[in-house]
Amino acid sequence: MSSVSWAPVRVVTAATVCAASLWAVPGPAAADGPHGIDNLRAGAHAAGPAGPAEPADFESRLDRRGVQFLPRPDVPEPPEVSALSWMVTDLADGKVLAAKDAHRPLPPASTLKTLFALTVLPKFSQGAVHTVSLEDLAGIESGSSLAGLKEDMPYQVADLWHGVFLSSGSDAVHTLASMNGGWRKTIDDMQETARRLGARDTRVESADGFDTPGQVSSAYDLSLFGQAGLTDPDFAHFASTKRAELPQDGGPDAFTLQNTNRLLVGSRGVRPYDGLIGVKNGYTTHAGNTLIAAARRDGRTLLVTLMNPRSGGRNAVYEETRDLLDWGFEAAPRAAAVGVLPTVEPVERTGESAARRPPAATGAAAQGRGRGAAGRRAAHPELVVPVRGRSRRDHRRRRARHRSVAAPAHRAREPGRRVRVRLRPSPRRRPSYMHPIGQGYGGRRMALPGEGRRVSHGCAACRALLGVAS
Repeated sequence: MSSVSWAPVRVVTAATVCAASLWAVPGPAAADGPHGIDNLRAGAHAAGPAGPAEPADFESRLDRRGVQFLPRPDVPEPPEVSALSWMVTDLADGKVLAAKDAHRPLPPASTLKTLFALTVLPKFSQGAVHTVSLEDLAGIESGSSLAGLKEDMPYQVADLWHGVFLSSGSDAVHTLASMNGGWRKTIDDMQETARRLGARDTRVESADGFDTPGQVSSAYDLSLFGQAGLTDPDFAHFASTKRAELPQDGGPDAFTLQNTNRLLVGSRGVRPYDGLIGVKNGYTTHAGNTLIAAARRDGRTLLVTLMNPRSGGRNAVYEETRDLLDWGFEAAPRAAAVGVLPTVEPVERTGESAARRPPAATGAAAQGRGRGAAGRRAAHPELVVPVRGRSRRDHRRRRARHRSVAAPAHRAREPGRRVRVRLRPSPRRRPSYMHPIGQGYGGRRMALPGEGRRVSHGCAACRALLGVAS
């Protein structure tokens, strides 16, 4: 385990933040952008059931190493979990019930998308329409999660946010970052948002949370992001959405996205948690599994942040979060605080909100989307496969291979859509690349033709990687 050189720095900064949240005189909210996404105000938490008042000489324990919990005769001890860092917070009054290494800097994976949403979400009306371009999708890292956006297709901004929150799609993040002025500008904006929120452990190097040298956050900072996000109606709406159509107006190109947060939807051996309202999960090889989860019961809302469980269980991040939530709801009425989060003022919106939008169009109105030759081609995508041989046997073999690997991979990503396989003779071997949707499918890696190949199956990721048009 690496040495922890961050403790001396955090003793000053965290104490300052917590002290400000307890004793600072309420004043005008500090706003960032037209909708005030960073409206921090000390001393005024959202209304809710409050625990016992803390003494005036209260001292935060969040800078200390190891598990922090103040025993009381009638309060059970928190469960033992394997995560490197975690924190349980009662959002009624910002009271941190227990924590472990809350300020330890760790890679956040896709939970960093909560900071991305806090930064960019207030800037665009959810009903605004943006046509995805090849430039929007440039720079997507190989192996990134994708929502399945298609080049030259119009999407409402709400569609893009469904891609961010439900599929953790880097294509949606890149598109919104492009709308925000570019990748680098968005990273700088995110860093400024983190600074305004008091998230001093966070260093942003990639807007989508992809493993990047120097990029870290902490359980404390991620809790700040989750707390701030839940005061925004749009953020709360997207974070709690289990399934959505992409695009939501329907049409022949539409397909269903399901939220990858297993604790929210209940999938892959994980039971849904009663009362869960989001927020965001993440995974990368370097970060391991990370999760910000909020649940509401009997008027009380708890927030749990958990980073990199070490037990090796496939669903460890969800089951350990479940244990901490169960403990938190039992302990919250009587537990003593080991720290306090600075308060966040609710976001007031003047534009169209996704949470208040009317239902998406259906029937004939929705089916009018994507008509014409281009729409028909996208509705039934093709894999144009060059073959080395010219005999019918060679054609049959190649066709069978792509029917068994490539077509199912696309159907898995876009349920209910048919994929045609068309063969084209090729006089010589052509370069190949790994199709992002097909990587690891069925335990096999799928190589498709690369340079010089016509891409006609409507996959924006292919066009972005190949740099060709359909």
